[in-house]
Amino acid sequence: MTSNTRVVVIGAGLAGVRLARRLGELGTPALLVGEEEHRPYNRVLLAEVLAGRYGPEVIALPAPGGLVRTRVTGIDRAARRLRCADGSLISYGTLVLATGSNPVLPPLRGLFTPDRRLPEGVHAFRTLDDCLGLSRAVRLGARAVVVGGGLLGVSAARALAVRGAQVVLAQQAERLMERQLDPNASRLVLRHLRDLGVEVHTECRVRDVRCVAGAVRSVELADGYALDADLVVLACGVRPRTGLAEQAGLAVRKGVVVDDELRTSDPRIHAVGDCAQHDGTVYGLAAPALEQAEALAALLAGDPAARYTGTRSLTRLTLTGPDAPFDLAAFGETEPLPGDDVVQLADATRGTYRKVVVRDDRLVGGVLVGELGTVGALARAWEGAEPLPGGGPLLHLLTNDGGS
Repeated sequence: MTSNTRVVVIGAGLAGVRLARRLGELGTPALLVGEEEHRPYNRVLLAEVLAGRYGPEVIALPAPGGLVRTRVTGIDRAARRLRCADGSLISYGTLVLATGSNPVLPPLRGLFTPDRRLPEGVHAFRTLDDCLGLSRAVRLGARAVVVGGGLLGVSAARALAVRGAQVVLAQQAERLMERQLDPNASRLVLRHLRDLGVEVHTECRVRDVRCVAGAVRSVELADGYALDADLVVLACGVRPRTGLAEQAGLAVRKGVVVDDELRTSDPRIHAVGDCAQHDGTVYGLAAPALEQAEALAALLAGDPAARYTGTRSLTRLTLTGPDAPFDLAAFGETEPLPGDDVVQLADATRGTYRKVVVRDDRLVGGVLVGELGTVGALARAWEGAEPLPGGGPLLHLLTNDGGS
């Protein structure tokens, strides 16, 4: 394939690897450019590596044939050429941005050293290098403060607790995983973490990181209370990585703006995954990234009808601990509007909870904690947005056997 027709993909995460592999299978091989020295890996499973459940080799992705390890520093759209940190130039016919996202680093006093590095003991939790560095630093009895109580913060706190650290989780919102879960499900997650020995503080803002000789010693909360810390983990969310697109003059809002063909404002450049904004939405989840990669692979391989029209994505998390795993899933609207029907089943003893929200005979959302036997059927009913079958109580939606 000549450089004038070659597909080049920047980013060797889930979306970039899936796209390159599918293109190869469809007879349109692509050059994949990734800056990390590791084999491509599944970022979703980093918490399992931190917990010691998996080694890095277990989360490695099957790499496509053409993989170049370098950092792209600029895009020359007129010449259709990439500039790289090692001085090399890479020509493209079609370019795909799969640059992912960067961790959000909160504006805390003392967070950076004078040369703009994180102090010793302070870790982001986004890359395999972050994960391995944190894994080397954690030890039995280490005092760890996790800043952030979303999906990533809960996963990191659980992993550190499993490793024997004394963990405090500081969440600015009023409850854990407030974007995905309703209050009842949040309380079960809280109970699970406390059962692992994690001390959880909600409605709690960290304002200061205190260091001695370049190493973290404590964090100060907004109310003046200080938490001793050998480790601080920043799990405050992610932000689309759009720097290359902005420098190249592409349309960027929250992410790189794309249409149903996943084209940017330059028709020769596409974007997929965490960096892409489609129809006003930046998903930041694995399932939409993989669906975008599949659609774009079909389009670039010659299917003129291939389109991406959005994903109705389900959040799923498994928290493994010393006892049985703690599973949860959430999708759609977990909080009802006036007039919606809500069905809930809860078992406080077993720590299970199921809830669905129905609007005009359509399933619009749900949350399940523990026993997820019905999640597949519920997700299909929600994704299809079809009327629910009549003639029976809504309770059957939540029972494993179609229920009585």
